[in-house]
Amino acid sequence: MIVIDNVVREGDVLDAASVDPRVQGTRALFNAIAAEPRLSATAIQTVGTKKWDGFLLAIVD
Repeated sequence: MIVIDNVVREGDVLDAASVDPRVQGTRALFNAIAAEPRLSATAIQTVGTKKWDGFLLAIVD
């Protein structure tokens, strides 16, 4: 199992035109995980006192 925190970035990860390096890095991470056939993954959004973000949960097949 792989858990990666802070992957939603208050929804900014949906903006393909974002120049924020954190958003670009998160999008590259999603692309790398999607390209790895041994992984099944999902991103889960969370909401709390730190606004809203989320984590990625991947299972190695």
